[in-house]
Amino acid sequence: MTGAAGTGMARPAPFRLVSLLILLTLLFGALGVWQVHRLAWKEALIARVERMIAAAPTGLETLPDGPLDGIAYRRLRVSGTYLPEGTALVTGTSTLGSGYWVLVPLRENGGRIVYVNRGFVPAGTRLAGQRKAVPAGPVTVVGLLRVSEPAGTWLRDNVPTQDRWYSRDVAAIAARRLILADPRLFVDAQVETPSPAGASPVAGLTVVQFPNSHLAYALTWFALAVMCVGGAIVVWRKAG
Repeated sequence: MTGAAGTGMARPAPFRLVSLLILLTLLFGALGVWQVHRLAWKEALIARVERMIAAAPTGLETLPDGPLDGIAYRRLRVSGTYLPEGTALVTGTSTLGSGYWVLVPLRENGGRIVYVNRGFVPAGTRLAGQRKAVPAGPVTVVGLLRVSEPAGTWLRDNVPTQDRWYSRDVAAIAARRLILADPRLFVDAQVETPSPAGASPVAGLTVVQFPNSHLAYALTWFALAVMCVGGAIVVWRKAG
């Protein structure tokens, strides 16, 4: 009688453990399925961006009036004249090290103004020198559409009053320079015609890379789910 009673009282603990393992199995399985969906979304995003980068460049007139997030990295061609007084240096890094991105507004022949990231210059570069180096005549730029980067980075905020920029916040830069540029975007220059004099700024350094570890995450969650199922079976058998 004592042994039977003791066994009956011991069953709730294994039952609770089995229930917990089943709940964890459902949770880990759901997380695995979510990562599978994320994998499909990321692969579709990468394929779309690769198509846009490989496509022939189009003009600004082809852009929609609203948000541009869905067409970031589309190739664009813009022709017009730079406005050197609107030049700004934005702190950044590239494959060449630390330095600045040189953003200059370009007035298209039709009057529309868009900021162009002419390229990268090393740390220590002076704004006045970059303004003087801006081409005075008509230019044509082929590059990638990039969406404005408001506020700053997660480490440092832009300080417009001190002309310190850590992200390419077109709206804030244009407002600081009193330039009526399209606040939604800038163009990452790949080719500028005529070619800029001198060795800088260096264009064509845009890194288009999307981390894609969703398959590894999915396999990890599914493996944990399988382990929980195995653990539940072992606990249930031992309790029986």
